[in-house]
This record gives sequence, C-alpha cells and structure tokens, in this order.
Amino acid sequence: MSALLRGSLLLSSCAVAGLIALVSCARAQGPEYYHEKRMQMVKAQLQYRGIGDSRVLQAMRTVPRHLFVPKGYMKQAYADRPLPIGHGQTISQPFIVAYMTEVLELEGHERVLEIGTGSGYQAAVLSLLVEEVYTIEILKALADQARTRLYELGYNNVNVKWGDGYKGWPEQAPFDAIIVTAAPPEMPQALVSQLRVGGRMVVPVGAGSQDLIRVVKSESGAKTETLLPVLFVPMVHGEDVDKSQ
Repeated sequence: MSALLRGSLLLSSCAVAGLIALVSCARAQGPEYYHEKRMQMVKAQLQYRGIGDSRVLQAMRTVPRHLFVPKGYMKQAYADRPLPIGHGQTISQPFIVAYMTEVLELEGHERVLEIGTGSGYQAAVLSLLVEEVYTIEILKALADQARTRLYELGYNNVNVKWGDGYKGWPEQAPFDAIIVTAAPPEMPQALVSQLRVGGRMVVPVGAGSQDLIRVVKSESGAKTETLLPVLFVPMVHGEDVDKSQ
C-alpha cells in the first residue's frame, strides 16, 4: 500500500472518529440523552427501592429534572444525590422527591402547599398530580427564578410566593396536603392548622438529627408517624434571612 493511500485512510479514520465523537457529544447534550437517563433513574432509583404509585412514577418520568439544576450540574441531574442550586440550597435526590410525594397519597383533586420552592422541581412533579400547587420560597432570587422557570416550562397550575414558610399561606388555606422541603427544629403548628381535616403533611423535623414525619389531621387532632431519617437544609424564619438575596 502506498504512503499516500495509507495517509488517506488514516485521515478518513480520524474524520470518522471525529464525527462519531461530535455525534456522541451532541446526543449526550440532547433530549434523547436526558430522556434515557430519566427512565434509568425511575427504574433503578425509584421502582427498585419500592416506589409503587404509578402516577408518581409517571410524573418523575415526565418532568425534565436537568432543567431545574444549574447548567454545570445538568449531566448529574439524574444521579442518586442532592445537587446545589445556589444560595446554600439544594435540590433533593430523586428518591426523596418521589417518596415524599407518594406518602401524601394524592388522587388528583387536591390543593397542595409546598414550603421551600427551591428550583421548582418538586412543585413541577406535584403539578402533574394535583389540581393546584401553592409554593413558598424564602429566598427572593430562588423564588423569582423558579416562577420564571415553571412558567416557561408550562406548569401553569403552580403559584409561587416569596415569603416565610413558617407562616404558610393562610389566604389559600385549608390545604389537602402540605409538603415541607426544609427542616424545622420542631413541628410547625401554623402549617398543621392550615391542613384541612383529613389532610396530610410530610415534613422533616429536627435540629441536626432529623426524621421525616407524616401528619394526618382528623377532627380530634393530628396523628404523626415517623417514616425515615433524613438530612435537609434547615428551615429558617423570615427575619433570619437577608431578603436581598
């Protein structure tokens, strides 16, 4: 084989390899890549670990989690771990999102209050499962970003409020369900009071050591059930936050 021919073949091989790399790179950053990762997440992290509510599983398959994290973390969006979203806050790992949603036992007609909007991911999941979502974020920058993101992605039944989660949203109460995604040191009674009779709340409680608690409200009071140990960012009062953030 001549040197010229060998050189041509070598160049052709390099061109093909380069093209494959470019295609792989494009695919890795495209919707097919993230769709595949999302399906793997649901199967390996949720179904394998006992999440069985078909509606919750479908919502987790549908919501594009990678669009709710900073660009630098998009390829890690479907990993079994929380991720930073800025301002010292995190997006919970997929299993915790699914688990907390499942234990609310949602049927589709509910009005749900979320405390701790963060990037808006949990609210987006809830929006596919209930009639209306009301979500409160104490950090203005995150509230504004989440409101814009949810609107642009078409989650039109989510209402975002910048405010103190400890106070809840009394103007919209009572709620059929409440989900709290930051940990108060003690059970927040103002939120319990905003549950309707028969309603359910799931909340991580504790300073340092935390437990995920489910509250079921009845005519005679609120019954609590400890579900599992967890680790969430602390829930803070409005006066403890620099509102300029």
